[in-house]
Amino acid sequence: MPKLKRTVEILNMKIIVKAKPNAREEKVVRVSQPTLGLAGGREQDIYEVSVKEPPINDKANVAIIRVLAKHFKVAPSLIQIVAGRRAKRKIFDIGL
Repeated sequence: MPKLKRTVEILNMKIIVKAKPNAREEKVVRVSQPTLGLAGGREQDIYEVSVKEPPINDKANVAIIRVLAKHFKVAPSLIQIVAGRRAKRKIFDIGL
């Protein structure tokens, strides 16, 4: 049971993503940098997510969710865009 508890804690998080559409390969890279107001001025991990799809008709967003789901080993249905649907910098919620 403790393993399940740990998984639930990990899945309940918000992450900042810098989207890179029209990339040659799909990948997730974690970088750290100061955030403005989102983490109280602390450094927070930001994920650069590269996808092959263009940012047209939500294709890139769907691809980012698919790539994040594979990276975090969760179902795509557990990932939602909280902010930045049309921006390069997005906030995703990964949770139950």
